[in-house]
Amino acid sequence: MSGPGRPFLQIPGPTLVPERIVRAMSESIIDHRGPRFAALVGECLDGLKAVFQTARGHIVLYPGSGTGAWEAALVNTLSPGDRVLACVNGHFSTGFARAAAAYGIEVDRLEVPYGAGIPAAQVEARLGADGAQQIRAVLAVHNETSTGVTSDVAALRRAMDAARHPALLLVDTVSSLASIDFRMDEWGADVTLTGPQKGLMLPPGMAILAVSDKALAASEKARCPRSYWDWAPVLERNRRGEFPYTPATALLFGLREALVMLKEEGLANVFQRHARLGEACRRAVRGMGLEILCRNPAERSSTVTAVVMPQGSDSDAYIAHANRALGLSLGVGLGEVKGKVFRIGHLGSLNELELLGGLAGVEMTLRSFGLPVPLGAGLAAAEAYLLQTA
Repeated sequence: MSGPGRPFLQIPGPTLVPERIVRAMSESIIDHRGPRFAALVGECLDGLKAVFQTARGHIVLYPGSGTGAWEAALVNTLSPGDRVLACVNGHFSTGFARAAAAYGIEVDRLEVPYGAGIPAAQVEARLGADGAQQIRAVLAVHNETSTGVTSDVAALRRAMDAARHPALLLVDTVSSLASIDFRMDEWGADVTLTGPQKGLMLPPGMAILAVSDKALAASEKARCPRSYWDWAPVLERNRRGEFPYTPATALLFGLREALVMLKEEGLANVFQRHARLGEACRRAVRGMGLEILCRNPAERSSTVTAVVMPQGSDSDAYIAHANRALGLSLGVGLGEVKGKVFRIGHLGSLNELELLGGLAGVEMTLRSFGLPVPLGAGLAAAEAYLLQTA
């Protein structure tokens, strides 16, 4: 049974769903081949183009997940035997590369330590060495959720241009879209993929892509097996306000409301709010005497902070303790940092008081777990910063 009060879901997604969106999703289901549904799809497609910051991109909506969006990006643009350069700097970028390999794609991995962003100079060097231009795509995760690191996609595009390489740029923005500035057209992304359960403030259940004309042209020659993830019928039917299969109608009601909320706040304000809350969280962590996994301050994420546990302490055991003690949910360490870090999510529909409540829970549970955390020090650091930047 859940206790009284607001649940403190401080994981980096799925995030809490605002009441406005819950109410929108409670609307009665409508005919998914009728005129009301067609209008709903049109509003969602137009609103998403604004969030992806694209005038030229084509939006593709699937019932599915972010993992499914990886597959959709890959199978529609590539063929078995093609080579890709996968920038691997965490658990989710590893998964993106693994999905490519599962389809018989040859994966060249640019390995980066956990806690670091994608080095654009190394991408340029790898592409420059590809004299025959056999690399068909570069795979990148904009915001690596497992490490709390945001890579510079604009620099990545500049590196590709400097190498004069025609590879596609496929970017995962699952934990950054609608939270951290991402400019699809300006930064030259060819496929941008995301899910709805983070910055878009919805429950899980959709795979969302924005696709460039260059990627559409590549899909005509791509030979990876595809059926459900084939975006050609989805694009064709979406233009008419339909789907080639049963859509996630309730989620589309919620998506329309989420897009209205983002427009009301203004994207620039949304990005600024997340940046401010992220910095407040990091100051609190340092005030508690703990280290942040992301080493470069310029790459620290506005949506999630990965906190390094002191030597000899198991982060999984601490996370279980925090949940038992206060019902506080924190993100576990993944991949190479399993048991070594815990993650604090600060994204979606979140304000100062909600963040401070979560940080208070972190302080209290670290202390009751047996770590010598100075009570109030982290909160004081976060509060001082929030007051200074109010």
